[in-house]
Amino acid sequence: MGNRILFDFPDLIETNRLYIRHCKPGDGYKLHKAINSSIKNLSKWMALAQKEQTVEEIEEGIRKSYADFILRKDFRLHIYKKDDGEFAGSTGFHRIDWKTGSLEIGYWGVSSHSGNGYITEAVKELTRFAFEHLAVHRVEIRCDELNHASRRIPERLGYTLEGTLRRNSLSADGQELRNTCVYSVLADEWKYHHH
Repeated sequence: MGNRILFDFPDLIETNRLYIRHCKPGDGYKLHKAINSSIKNLSKWMALAQKEQTVEEIEEGIRKSYADFILRKDFRLHIYKKDDGEFAGSTGFHRIDWKTGSLEIGYWGVSSHSGNGYITEAVKELTRFAFEHLAVHRVEIRCDELNHASRRIPERLGYTLEGTLRRNSLSADGQELRNTCVYSVLADEWKYHHH
């Protein structure tokens, strides 16, 4: 990709039930509400959710992410339900290596909307988008080995479990070492499976 900063990222990426858009200043309030309503579940897996943050702290994080988005360094994306506009989760393209054409998709879902397949639907569309519009060759998803709900997403979408990094990361509460599962899908595999 030439000058990345000039790359036009769409205002909305749509699926059947969702629209996905980049985070924007002012999203802090909605995100704060979503994290707090899901904190019991998120705190198991996310360092971010260990203690309750203020709206201001979350808004500050969003503005920093928005700056990275403008610079095309990192794409933090928010997922909304089309039917009622409710915030359903957060996702994004991270650890982008433009030279080798690889990136990682991360995600978490709002507890009250879990079990509806929204995150899987969003990740499927973002995988397609990464291959078709960002012209990457490889998309990766990393999850805590014990986070079975999170692992089901790449497994459903036909990603390959490449391996498990042993005791390479701290648990979200910082109390113990955990293993990380590394899943990936390559561009030609995706085209073959999803056409």
